[in-house]
Amino acid sequence: MPLLTAKYKALDATQTPMPMHSMKTAAMKTAPLPENEQERLDRLHSLGLLDTQQEERFDRFVRLAMALCDVPIAAVSLVDANRQWFKGCTGLGVSETSRDISFCGHAILEKRVLYIPDAKADPRFADNLLVTGEPFIRFYAGCPIFTPDDKAIGTLCIIDKRPRALSADQLLRFRDLADCLQREIVLQMLMQDIKRLTSSSALTFLSGALTSQP
Repeated sequence: MPLLTAKYKALDATQTPMPMHSMKTAAMKTAPLPENEQERLDRLHSLGLLDTQQEERFDRFVRLAMALCDVPIAAVSLVDANRQWFKGCTGLGVSETSRDISFCGHAILEKRVLYIPDAKADPRFADNLLVTGEPFIRFYAGCPIFTPDDKAIGTLCIIDKRPRALSADQLLRFRDLADCLQREIVLQMLMQDIKRLTSSSALTFLSGALTSQP
Protein backbone atom coordinates (compact mmCIF):
# COMPACT_ATOMS: atom_id res chain seq x y z
CA MET A 1 0.00 0.00 0.00
CA PRO A 2 1.44 3.41 -0.86
CA LEU A 3 2.10 5.85 1.96
CA LEU A 4 -0.94 8.09 2.00
CA THR A 5 0.66 11.30 3.16
CA ALA A 6 -0.31 26.46 8.01
CA LYS A 7 -2.17 28.80 7.70
CA TYR A 8 -5.22 28.69 10.01
CA LYS A 9 -8.63 30.17 9.51
CA ALA A 10 -11.68 30.09 11.73
CA LEU A 11 -14.35 27.45 11.23
CA ASP A 12 -17.20 28.76 9.10
CA ALA A 13 -19.89 30.02 11.45
CA THR A 14 -22.51 28.18 9.41
CA GLN A 15 -20.84 24.85 10.11
CA THR A 16 -22.49 23.58 13.29
CA PRO A 17 -22.68 20.03 14.59
CA MET A 18 -25.79 17.99 13.88
CA PRO A 19 -27.43 16.42 16.95
CA MET A 20 -25.29 13.50 18.08
CA HIS A 21 -28.09 11.13 19.12
CA SER A 22 -28.70 8.16 16.83
CA MET A 23 -30.89 9.20 13.89
CA LYS A 24 -31.10 5.95 11.95
CA THR A 25 -34.39 4.34 11.02
CA ALA A 26 -35.29 0.67 11.08
CA ALA A 27 -34.65 0.26 7.34
CA MET A 28 -31.25 1.96 7.35
CA LYS A 29 -28.09 -0.13 7.33
CA THR A 30 -25.41 0.98 9.77
CA ALA A 31 -21.85 0.04 8.85
CA PRO A 32 -20.29 -2.64 11.06
CA LEU A 33 -17.25 -1.66 13.10
CA PRO A 34 -13.82 -2.53 11.69
CA GLU A 35 -12.11 -5.47 13.40
CA ASN A 36 -9.35 -3.12 14.55
CA GLU A 37 -11.74 -0.41 15.76
CA GLN A 38 -10.01 0.40 19.07
CA GLU A 39 -6.57 0.54 17.47
CA ARG A 40 -8.04 2.64 14.65
CA LEU A 41 -9.52 5.10 17.12
CA ASP A 42 -6.30 5.26 19.13
CA ARG A 43 -4.38 6.14 15.97
CA LEU A 44 -6.96 8.75 14.94
CA HIS A 45 -6.87 10.44 18.34
CA SER A 46 -3.06 10.40 18.41
CA LEU A 47 -2.99 12.59 15.28
CA GLY A 48 -4.28 15.62 17.17
CA LEU A 49 -6.58 16.68 14.32
CA LEU A 50 -10.06 16.26 15.79
CA ASP A 51 -11.84 19.48 16.83
CA THR A 52 -9.06 21.71 15.52
CA GLN A 53 -9.34 24.72 13.25
CA GLN A 54 -9.51 24.35 9.51
CA GLU A 55 -6.15 24.41 7.74
CA GLU A 56 -5.27 25.34 4.19
CA ARG A 57 -3.23 22.14 3.78
CA PHE A 58 -6.44 20.12 4.09
CA ASP A 59 -8.80 22.63 2.49
CA ARG A 60 -6.84 22.43 -0.77
CA PHE A 61 -7.71 18.73 -1.09
CA VAL A 62 -11.39 19.62 -0.78
CA ARG A 63 -11.11 22.24 -3.53
CA LEU A 64 -9.16 19.93 -5.82
CA ALA A 65 -11.63 17.07 -5.35
CA MET A 66 -14.56 19.36 -6.18
CA ALA A 67 -12.85 20.69 -9.30
CA LEU A 68 -11.66 17.27 -10.47
CA CYS A 69 -15.08 15.63 -10.24
CA ASP A 70 -17.27 18.71 -10.77
CA VAL A 71 -19.27 18.24 -7.56
CA PRO A 72 -20.77 20.83 -5.18
CA ILE A 73 -19.71 19.08 -1.95
CA ALA A 74 -16.42 17.58 -0.79
CA ALA A 75 -14.89 16.85 2.60
CA VAL A 76 -11.95 15.43 4.49
CA SER A 77 -13.91 13.31 6.96
CA LEU A 78 -12.42 11.81 10.14
CA VAL A 79 -14.50 8.91 11.50
CA ASP A 80 -14.57 9.05 15.30
CA ALA A 81 -16.31 6.62 17.68
CA ASN A 82 -19.80 8.14 17.33
CA ARG A 83 -19.43 10.82 14.70
CA GLN A 84 -17.71 11.83 11.51
CA TRP A 85 -15.99 15.17 11.86
CA PHE A 86 -14.92 17.28 8.89
CA LYS A 87 -11.35 18.57 9.00
CA GLY A 88 -12.04 20.29 5.70
CA CYS A 89 -15.42 20.71 4.03
CA THR A 90 -17.19 22.77 1.39
CA GLY A 91 -20.88 22.59 0.51
CA LEU A 92 -22.27 21.34 3.84
CA GLY A 93 -23.53 23.59 6.62
CA VAL A 94 -22.33 21.29 9.42
CA SER A 95 -18.96 20.36 10.94
CA GLU A 96 -19.95 16.81 11.87
CA THR A 97 -22.72 14.20 11.62
CA SER A 98 -23.63 11.07 13.52
CA ARG A 99 -21.48 8.11 12.46
CA ASP A 100 -24.37 5.65 12.27
CA ILE A 101 -25.92 7.49 9.32
CA SER A 102 -22.63 8.37 7.63
CA PHE A 103 -21.57 7.07 4.25
CA CYS A 104 -17.95 7.38 5.37
CA GLY A 105 -18.54 4.79 8.09
CA HIS A 106 -19.01 2.33 5.23
CA ALA A 107 -16.13 3.73 3.16
CA ILE A 108 -13.48 3.08 5.84
CA LEU A 109 -14.26 -0.64 5.55
CA GLU A 110 -13.10 -0.63 1.93
CA LYS A 111 -9.66 -0.85 0.35
CA ARG A 112 -10.79 1.08 -2.70
CA VAL A 113 -13.15 3.94 -3.50
CA LEU A 114 -16.70 3.41 -2.26
CA TYR A 115 -18.60 4.56 -5.34
CA ILE A 116 -22.38 5.10 -5.22
CA PRO A 117 -23.79 6.60 -8.44
CA ASP A 118 -27.34 6.79 -7.03
CA ALA A 119 -27.94 6.40 -3.30
CA LYS A 120 -31.67 5.89 -3.77
CA ALA A 121 -30.93 2.81 -5.88
CA ASP A 122 -28.60 1.34 -3.23
CA PRO A 123 -30.42 -0.62 -0.47
CA ARG A 124 -27.77 0.38 2.08
CA PHE A 125 -28.58 4.07 1.68
CA ALA A 126 -32.02 4.47 0.06
CA ASP A 127 -33.69 5.25 3.41
CA ASN A 128 -30.73 7.08 4.93
CA LEU A 129 -31.75 10.38 6.51
CA LEU A 130 -28.97 12.14 4.60
CA VAL A 131 -30.62 10.90 1.40
CA THR A 132 -34.27 11.50 2.26
CA GLY A 133 -33.47 14.82 3.97
CA GLU A 134 -30.74 17.46 3.96
CA PRO A 135 -28.32 17.44 2.26
CA PHE A 136 -30.30 15.05 -0.04
CA ILE A 137 -27.30 12.95 -1.08
CA ARG A 138 -27.76 11.07 -4.36
CA PHE A 139 -24.15 10.57 -5.46
CA TYR A 140 -21.25 9.68 -3.15
CA ALA A 141 -17.67 8.58 -3.63
CA GLY A 142 -15.39 8.12 -0.65
CA CYS A 143 -11.77 7.02 -0.68
CA PRO A 144 -10.52 5.63 2.65
CA ILE A 145 -7.46 7.32 4.13
CA PHE A 146 -4.99 4.98 5.78
CA THR A 147 -2.07 5.52 8.12
CA PRO A 148 1.12 3.57 7.32
CA ASP A 149 0.10 0.89 9.86
CA ASP A 150 -3.11 0.25 7.87
CA LYS A 151 -5.60 2.10 10.09
CA ALA A 152 -8.43 3.74 8.13
CA ILE A 153 -8.95 7.02 9.97
CA GLY A 154 -11.38 8.65 7.55
CA THR A 155 -12.00 9.53 3.93
CA LEU A 156 -11.68 12.02 1.18
CA CYS A 157 -15.25 12.15 -0.10
CA ILE A 158 -17.29 13.89 -2.77
CA ILE A 159 -21.07 14.32 -2.87
CA ASP A 160 -23.73 15.51 -5.28
CA LYS A 161 -27.48 16.03 -4.96
CA ARG A 162 -28.16 14.29 -8.25
CA PRO A 163 -27.25 10.83 -9.55
CA ARG A 164 -24.14 10.82 -11.66
CA ALA A 165 -21.26 8.70 -12.91
CA LEU A 166 -17.53 9.31 -12.83
CA SER A 167 -15.27 8.30 -15.67
CA ALA A 168 -12.52 5.76 -15.10
CA ASP A 169 -10.02 8.60 -15.42
CA GLN A 170 -11.79 10.68 -12.77
CA LEU A 171 -11.87 7.74 -10.37
CA LEU A 172 -8.15 7.13 -10.89
CA ARG A 173 -7.28 10.77 -10.32
CA PHE A 174 -9.55 10.90 -7.27
CA ARG A 175 -7.62 7.93 -5.86
CA ASP A 176 -4.35 9.69 -6.65
CA LEU A 177 -5.55 12.79 -4.78
CA ALA A 178 -6.44 10.66 -1.76
CA ASP A 179 -2.93 9.17 -1.86
CA CYS A 180 -1.53 12.69 -1.60
CA LEU A 181 -3.83 13.37 1.36
CA GLN A 182 -2.47 10.23 3.04
CA ARG A 183 1.03 11.68 2.75
CA GLU A 184 -0.24 14.77 4.57
CA ILE A 185 -1.48 12.46 7.33
CA VAL A 186 1.97 10.85 7.53
CA LEU A 187 3.45 14.34 7.91
CA GLN A 188 0.99 15.01 10.74
CA MET A 189 2.08 11.79 12.46
CA LEU A 190 5.72 12.85 12.24
CA MET A 191 4.88 16.29 13.62
CA GLN A 192 3.07 14.74 16.58
CA ASP A 193 5.98 12.36 17.23
CA ILE A 194 8.43 15.27 17.24
CA LYS A 195 6.15 17.24 19.56
CA ARG A 196 5.93 14.35 22.01
CA LEU A 197 9.68 13.78 21.83
CA THR A 198 10.64 17.41 22.44
CA SER A 199 8.26 17.63 25.41
CA SER A 200 9.35 14.36 27.03
CA SER A 201 10.87 14.48 30.51
CA ALA A 202 13.72 12.21 29.40
CA LEU A 203 14.77 14.65 26.68
CA THR A 204 14.48 17.56 29.10
CA PHE A 205 16.71 15.76 31.59
CA LEU A 206 19.23 14.86 28.87
CA SER A 207 19.30 18.42 27.58
CA GLY A 208 19.86 19.75 31.10
CA ALA A 209 22.63 17.23 31.73
CA LEU A 210 24.43 18.18 28.53
CA THR A 211 24.23 21.94 29.14
CA SER A 212 25.55 21.51 32.68
CA GLN A 213 28.74 19.81 31.49
CA PRO A 214 31.85 22.00 31.96
